[in-house]
Amino acid sequence: MHRVHLITTGGTIEKRYVEQAGSMENTEPQIRRCLSLLRLPDIEITVEELMNKDSLFMTDEDRKLIAERALSKAIEGIPVLVTHGTDTVVETGKVVADALAHNCGSGNVPVVFTGAMTPFGIEGSDAIQNLTESLLATRLLNGGVFLVFHGDVFPIGHVAKDRENSRFRHI
Repeated sequence: MHRVHLITTGGTIEKRYVEQAGSMENTEPQIRRCLSLLRLPDIEITVEELMNKDSLFMTDEDRKLIAERALSKAIEGIPVLVTHGTDTVVETGKVVADALAHNCGSGNVPVVFTGAMTPFGIEGSDAIQNLTESLLATRLLNGGVFLVFHGDVFPIGHVAKDRENSRFRHI
């Protein structure tokens, strides 16, 4: 049985439409609904709902907390998947990579970040695709910190968001 520790932090993947406000907001986590749609007979996933923020509002303290939680599981040898907003996912990923390097090296398990450009539950959402690909990546990748998005794997230090084309690109 493959184990994965999934840390949710918010972002577009977790947004839902709030009719009273007439806007998309991070209200309650959606990741368990996403997971319920997947067939995962050989994966044991523990979900830690750490926060539910738009990544534009994340602080240095938030990033430090994400790094601490990811590090604690990586040290145990458990691959980590972090759902995160796309605007600052690279910044947070670098904080996690630095924490891993200073505490245990890259280790032999991956820390994988993912998110979505379109919220789960909205037609055409990329949430399920990115979540599925990221779960598979936790099985296939060696130690390090990565972003898995739209069928691609990016080492965290070699990726940038391409806002114009709603994707990420290698740098």
